Amino acid sequence: MLYKRGKTWWISFTTPNGQRIRQSAGTTEKIQAEELHDSLKAQSWRQAKLGDRPEYLWDDAGVRWIEEKGHKASLHDDIQRLSWLQTYLRGKKLREITREAVMEIVSTKQKETTAATANRYLALIRAILRICVEWGWLESAPQLRQYKEPAGRVSWLTEEQAQRLLEELPDHLKDMAEFTLATGLRRRNVMDLEWSQIDMSKKLAWIHPDQAKSRKAIGVPLGSVAIAVLHRRLGQNLKYVFTYDGHPVTDVTTKAWYKALSRAGVQPGFRWHDLRHTWASWHAQRGTPLHVLQELGGWSSSVMVQRYAHLSTEHLSGFVENVSPHAVRGRDTNLSQWQNEERKKLT
Repeated sequence: MLYKRGKTWWISFTTPNGQRIRQSAGTTEKIQAEELHDSLKAQSWRQAKLGDRPEYLWDDAGVRWIEEKGHKASLHDDIQRLSWLQTYLRGKKLREITREAVMEIVSTKQKETTAATANRYLALIRAILRICVEWGWLESAPQLRQYKEPAGRVSWLTEEQAQRLLEELPDHLKDMAEFTLATGLRRRNVMDLEWSQIDMSKKLAWIHPDQAKSRKAIGVPLGSVAIAVLHRRLGQNLKYVFTYDGHPVTDVTTKAWYKALSRAGVQPGFRWHDLRHTWASWHAQRGTPLHVLQELGGWSSSVMVQRYAHLSTEHLSGFVENVSPHAVRGRDTNLSQWQNEERKKLT
């Protein structure tokens, strides 16, 4: 049955299984609405009588992914990526999403950004298509190969560079950046930080398990710089520590951030997350043991901390003189004395 709501045609019918289907045809043309009605009705008959697999769209998969992955610490990133992908995959049937189609989409992102960023989008598409197979929505998922990523360097700022950047940032971003440099907290943890998570008297903050990437609570000792930032934020909002115009900050990589990077002379491509790398690099350079750094940063694996190992070389300094000219000469002298003594024994 077809009927109108305003100028738009709507479809209504009952499937052979007794399910009531009622949806918009998305058109003001009756002929187009009739075609869609007949197609949907025929499809439901084939599914009920012949066992055909229902047709699911990328949109359906995205919605279910978000619903089922609500526990993911990085779900916010998934939602941002899904939003970008909607431009290319909205209304697309899952079986029509081929390897060629995916690689064409992701190549656009690779040209805009980097291979590493493109791989994050590719990984999300691959994960969703694979779980669609588990759900029974798709017979098989295409094989998707990620871009080869060059061995990346850890991006970090010197103290002078960091100070220049802080001077160029607007006040709310300056406080957030300075707090990040003092604590190493991830962007989302800083943006969502509440006063209830801070004990000023004990100079301690904490991240709840459901807020941490490792899903383990993190205790955050607060140094003098972090405490000074918190004192500046007092009285601006009863719930959230960092706000802008009285509202929680929802994004930090804004035009103001990029303009500040440019004015401060910071290398292109520097990300907010690199403030965390900067914090860790400073710790490593000043002798903080890597196992302590791992705990401070809330990393679940020591593998992630090893990227800073080359900046911590105190344990090697006692060996560098082993190849100095003085050390070599001393060894040569000892060798000569031993050789002379051995010759005397033979004569």
